[in-house]
Amino acid sequence: MKLLRRKFLQLAAGAAALPVISHFARAQTYPSRPVRIVLGFPPGGPSDVLARIIGQWLSDSLAQPFIIESRPGASGNIAAEAVIRSAPDGHTLLFVVPGNATSDALFDKLSFNFIRDTVPVAAISHGPLAMAVNPTMPVQTVPEFIAFAKSRPGQINFASPGNGSVIHLGGELFKMMTGVNMVHVPYRGNAPALIDLLAGQVQMMFADMPSSIEHIKAGKLRALAVTTTARSEILPEVPTVGEFLPGFEAGNWFGIAAPKNTPPEIVDKLNKEINVALADPKIKARLAVLGATAFTGSSPDFGKFIAAEAEKWSNVIRTAGIKAE
Repeated sequence: MKLLRRKFLQLAAGAAALPVISHFARAQTYPSRPVRIVLGFPPGGPSDVLARIIGQWLSDSLAQPFIIESRPGASGNIAAEAVIRSAPDGHTLLFVVPGNATSDALFDKLSFNFIRDTVPVAAISHGPLAMAVNPTMPVQTVPEFIAFAKSRPGQINFASPGNGSVIHLGGELFKMMTGVNMVHVPYRGNAPALIDLLAGQVQMMFADMPSSIEHIKAGKLRALAVTTTARSEILPEVPTVGEFLPGFEAGNWFGIAAPKNTPPEIVDKLNKEINVALADPKIKARLAVLGATAFTGSSPDFGKFIAAEAEKWSNVIRTAGIKAE
């Protein structure tokens, strides 16, 4: 009887250890083949550059190719849906941008809910937008811009790369907090919006730093402020909008997400590797050139950040009555 009982206890202990062993083995063998990082925008933009920086690091550290796959269209929703519908095994990942967090508020008939149907893996970077004006504008500061715009209601145009983009929403938040009456001019992408700002066809834009920094340094655009709570290391002499409008904050941020039900040990492994990358001086230097700062933290940290961004900007979307084009 004692022998039977001892055998039973041994079998029970072995069975209890199986899930732990299998989870460990799964983490050890991941990735077992090339991994796709799906990007919702065309190649060549800031998100593509950042995705390739992180993808190359992961390729080197995990000994499998991390391939950047561009799936542009529908404000990033085509890429998001492709990832959400893929197998939750860590071999298909999404490069996350601010628009993913607000997709549910902006689009009425999506077949998915981004926050519900993905698991946050890791944040990558966070950076300011530059409140940039054409140099022909007779303003040097944010208060001067507000006064100038209020004296000409409906006559100041601000550009964005599209309805519901963080650049557009930053402008709408600025309107709400100042009471200025500006006209939003959406473009099909960042490049044409910036071209018209440089040409003086529009007067202002909350421009992303990688695209605008060289024009600002060359004097072709005037940066009145940056939109993060702290000044930018790349433009340290430029104040923040919040120095004049307490509580104003907007920024471009990026990260990685996976389909819901991706094993936590795979998420943890990717999170650890990405955070190691973000601590590397060479990676930090490459981010700084883009006007971005490493954004480290756990998977739950990134999830809380996404949820807060979704709530903040969804309120702006509803208040301003914004709908996808």
